[in-house]
Amino acid sequence: MELWIQDADDIRLALPHDVDAGTLKKVLLSDGAAVIVKGARSVSLWRPLDLPLPLNRSKLPIASGLLNIAEALRSSARSSDQPLVSLRIVGPSSLTSSTSSSPKLKLKRLSPGLVELSSRSSIPAPSPQDVPNPPRNLWPLTSLNGSDANLRGFEELLSSVLGKKGLEKGTFRLLKAEVSAQTYMKMSFFVEKKIADGDVDWSRFPSWKTKPEKVAAHFQVLARVEGGGRKVVPERIQEIQPIPTEDSVLDSVQTGNKSMTQVPLIFPPPTAFTL
Repeated sequence: MELWIQDADDIRLALPHDVDAGTLKKVLLSDGAAVIVKGARSVSLWRPLDLPLPLNRSKLPIASGLLNIAEALRSSARSSDQPLVSLRIVGPSSLTSSTSSSPKLKLKRLSPGLVELSSRSSIPAPSPQDVPNPPRNLWPLTSLNGSDANLRGFEELLSSVLGKKGLEKGTFRLLKAEVSAQTYMKMSFFVEKKIADGDVDWSRFPSWKTKPEKVAAHFQVLARVEGGGRKVVPERIQEIQPIPTEDSVLDSVQTGNKSMTQVPLIFPPPTAFTL
């Protein structure tokens, strides 16, 4: 696969230590090489991608449409001389070698602004047929677990769009796909309103309690930051309850302001230890 870097001057390359590769506009990843992209604002599909069909294949132990497509796509990439997947990275970012799959990567300069990353290991990766329990990641995005229940909605959507053609042998073309990073922030505010005559029914309000002159409501806003921090778009506003207040009441008020002479005397039963 290949990575196209939009902000080529602001990219950092670590394999796993920092490497000065100059201005990088394009990075080729050979079979077995994996990198972690950090700090990018968005990652999108650079060129349309032909995905193989059918969705269900008997070669894998667990039938999963997305896993079948990922494994068939990886097999096609291994047998192809040209990069099959092209991704575009937008925003200042860094490329770091993935310690889980390829601890050390080898860099080869092909032309100004173009480098190729390959794994230092000379042992070819085994095919899924040779592994009793093959990994369930979605190639080329090895960090995604294909067995995750959160991906079930995408698979159901894909099956509904393809219909019966999804069970036939062939290909379908993915024209556009983009993943973007969003910055969210939480804000809180409260509003006050002066109580006018007739706004509140005081019949259920205790007579001993001081009547408030204002009423306040507290809210929490979840907003999305756009335009490099120059614009804030609210997405969810919900009312929250502040710290609850407790009323302090004098004992004389609770007993109806009665004096002790009006309280009946209670004589407890005598005991053997009473003097």
